[in-house]
Amino acid sequence: MPVLPGAEPFTHAGSRTGVLLLHGFTGTPQSLRPWAEHLAARGHTVSLPLLPGHGTTWQEMNRTTWADWYTAADAAFRDLGDGCDDVFVGGLSMGGGLALRLAEEHGTAVAGLLLVNPAVRVDDWRLRLLPVLKHGVPSLAGIGSDIKKPGVTELAYTRTPLRALHSQLGGWSSVVTDLGRVTQPVLLLRSAEDHVVPASSSRLVLERISSADVTEVVLHDSYHVATLDHDAPRIFEESAAFVERVRGVAT
Repeated sequence: MPVLPGAEPFTHAGSRTGVLLLHGFTGTPQSLRPWAEHLAARGHTVSLPLLPGHGTTWQEMNRTTWADWYTAADAAFRDLGDGCDDVFVGGLSMGGGLALRLAEEHGTAVAGLLLVNPAVRVDDWRLRLLPVLKHGVPSLAGIGSDIKKPGVTELAYTRTPLRALHSQLGGWSSVVTDLGRVTQPVLLLRSAEDHVVPASSSRLVLERISSADVTEVVLHDSYHVATLDHDAPRIFEESAAFVERVRGVAT
């Protein structure tokens, strides 16, 4: 199926320090492309894949699951590991949840985590209806483009596929159960005002991970898709400095 213009994956061959970036639910690499390009300009090897079911149609996404998205993320991580000495994993929203799962599964092979508004829970009682609702209602209104900055649009589906959403909730359950296995250095950046993922999601991550090296940054001028918002330059600089600090390289 043809990929939407602008939704293409991004890769850059640089140093032996690799960074894997993972986009959010119903989103595309477009939402993280400036971040990826910034890290590439710093000399790092960068991989920003297009996850299965994304960047085409929401109907196609409804035929994919958390297992498909994680399998693709895992394959991209292993590919980076083949050519890099250190691999950092970052993500926005669902991409943050996938990054956490990679850290849980791969241990010290993940050098550090870069999380922006990571999604591992949503405080919405209506989600309890999904097991039944998904069989009669294929989609609901979209959740993309939660951006404060005027004139900026995220390339994301205008509908939320409910079968895929229900699968994501199941994936979150495993991530949350194993958060204590996360011991890597973590940089977590969260928006003070987010209309998609509640603050309780980041709070849950910070409360349950076992990492000794944890930095939390609150973004006061961005909504959920902070990587395209007013605070994007701060995200880029903080993450580059974090990678270089963890690697022991002078900024």
